[in-house]
Amino acid sequence: MKFTDGYWMHRPGITALNPRDVSDVVADGNKLSVYAPTQGITSRGDALNCPQLTVTFASPLPDVISVTIEHFQGALDLGPHFDINDTDPNVNITITDGLATFASGDLSARIKTDGAWGVDFMAGGHVLTSSVPRSIGAISDANGKHFMHEQLTLGIGTNVYGLGERFGAFVKNGQSVDIWNEDGGTSSDLAYKNVPFYITNSGYGVFVNHPEAVSFEVGSEVVSRTQFSVEGQKLQYFVIHGDTPKDILARYTELTGRPSRIPAWSYGLWLSTSFTTNYNEETVMSFIDGMEQRGLPLSVFHFDCHWMRAFHWSDFIWDPATFPDPEGMLSRLHDRGLKVCVWINPYIAQRSYLFKEGMELGYLVKNEDGSVWQWDMWQAGMGLVDFTNPDAVLWYQDKLRTLLGQGVDSFKTDFGERIPTTVRWHDGSSPQRMHNYYSQLYNEVVFELLNKELGQGEAILFARSATAGGQKMPVHWGGDCESTFAAMSESLRGGLSLASSGFGFWSHDIGGFEGTPDADVFKRWIAFGLLSSHSRLHGSNSYRVPWLVDDEASAVLKHFTELKMRLMPYLLASAEEAYSAGTPMMRPMFLEFPQDPGCAGLDRQYMLGSDLLVAPVMDPSGAVQFYLPAGTWTHLETGEQLTGPGWQNKTFSVFESATYVREGAVLPLGTVLDRPEYDWATDVEFTAFAPSEGQRSVVSIPTQDGECAVFDVTVTEVSEGGAKVSAVAR
Repeated sequence: MKFTDGYWMHRPGITALNPRDVSDVVADGNKLSVYAPTQGITSRGDALNCPQLTVTFASPLPDVISVTIEHFQGALDLGPHFDINDTDPNVNITITDGLATFASGDLSARIKTDGAWGVDFMAGGHVLTSSVPRSIGAISDANGKHFMHEQLTLGIGTNVYGLGERFGAFVKNGQSVDIWNEDGGTSSDLAYKNVPFYITNSGYGVFVNHPEAVSFEVGSEVVSRTQFSVEGQKLQYFVIHGDTPKDILARYTELTGRPSRIPAWSYGLWLSTSFTTNYNEETVMSFIDGMEQRGLPLSVFHFDCHWMRAFHWSDFIWDPATFPDPEGMLSRLHDRGLKVCVWINPYIAQRSYLFKEGMELGYLVKNEDGSVWQWDMWQAGMGLVDFTNPDAVLWYQDKLRTLLGQGVDSFKTDFGERIPTTVRWHDGSSPQRMHNYYSQLYNEVVFELLNKELGQGEAILFARSATAGGQKMPVHWGGDCESTFAAMSESLRGGLSLASSGFGFWSHDIGGFEGTPDADVFKRWIAFGLLSSHSRLHGSNSYRVPWLVDDEASAVLKHFTELKMRLMPYLLASAEEAYSAGTPMMRPMFLEFPQDPGCAGLDRQYMLGSDLLVAPVMDPSGAVQFYLPAGTWTHLETGEQLTGPGWQNKTFSVFESATYVREGAVLPLGTVLDRPEYDWATDVEFTAFAPSEGQRSVVSIPTQDGECAVFDVTVTEVSEGGAKVSAVAR
């Protein structure tokens, strides 16, 4: 939200209180409170009729400083709140004439206590960012609304990334971003997954600890600052320091949660019935037979919405007209070696038997007058499950438990974005704060059930909406995009922004969702989809089986699915980084190469793990332009070598992709092509790419028992024909 009219003036009706002086500084345990009057204090009389802001510094983790800015402190705190890991670390507070310092780990806040307002956040003797005069504002408008804002300086050359899954320009400088979950597709500035966290290439990130609407002006109100604001009398944010962007993400995900472990089968290919297509068990089995006949590895079959009866969503009852024997069908799918996922939703249609049951039990969200909140969008007369009610949670989980008993293995937790703000929640939560937070509750309820019923490490979702902390419950997919190359590009930007926001796993609809992709789009999207952490064939009103596209698509799908199966030992090792350090599997280039300015704005390529560069082809000609950082890069399949740093222009067939391996990398490549679950540490070959003779590497590969096999790999010979390696298990 913008409050100013240019640099000097405020917009009509806006008044602002800014800290002008410091009247007192108080250290209380591990907290430092700074009392900042909004006018200069030169005599006792100046303290009369003078508003004062309280700015409190604390630390939940080393290298993380919390800043809380308050005007009036008497407001009710209705919740909900993000789940924050607070370890109460040791801090160092010093107060001298004219200066107070609050330090946590290598990060410190240096507060001026004489003269104009100023706070410098510092690490390694350098200023990372600052709060300067007029940065902090307590705002009132002509309608009686109140807001709080902070403006942190943007250094020259500082780029801002993240703020959730955003489909516009990858670098957020110059943008206005509202953190407010909406079902807006991938072609607008709306987003399904809004996260009030941004990361920079200058040693810090900022997390605004508010589940409600947060407005960011990233160099778009004051061009040399990032402003963030919330409605009310209080604003809390965390400055998070790290020497590298990976370090910042490690701290942020330590603060808000690391991704949970997910099952190996989830990395295989998922095939969907698609959204509005007509299907029954015969159709489903024909798809599976078709995949098998063509030798196409398949791991998961997904049933989208119409596995239930129209106007009954979501009652979790199989449509008896199309699926008269669901238990038998699911058993037959399991006999084919497949896992099963079904689409669900927290919206309960009026015709669903669950609506009457939920209404009578008080499990649906209510209006202020106590009536059930309803509307006709999506489902006629639908209500919304109130997950702030513990009994409603158990009720909803019990319905899903029936499906698990029938043989369902996973849930696609769709929707959860269009949450009303004029309602009353069971636990008294603020409707404004619940709007974004609802998706967190929804996914937690389902993920918790899967963990309980299937066991730790076997739970996985296919979720669309999220906010901060959503990364704890993988996997998320990119939502509804068109079936075009442009949509392929915007989907990738969304995935890279989500990765920059702490999410370790991400997927998208191969071929796009809306419409029917032409053959070129579909086949090029296959490579992109299989070189993502998770891979799903899904669409809206057309089937996504490859033999309906053209005669070549099945062979393309087979090639890239088998390639992903070979990559399983490497991919699982990369996933370990997400679990242990919050480093996403699909990484923006700046995250892996922070010292290379050529990588700062790249949004049409990414690193899959630390060693594999992927530049999806987004042109029917097969042409792609991509950037290689310094070193020798080797094409994963052909062995072609290119040298960076610099831009490359190449053309690839539909059976190729711009997939290059980093110099000196040793990739563990599996020898099994038809499934993701195998003995990755035994059925493996080690391949060195552009190594030096005598090079030694340590390669860790996860094992089926949840441990890691560690190998010492030595390059024994380098020749034009390649490199010979020896691998010894520790």
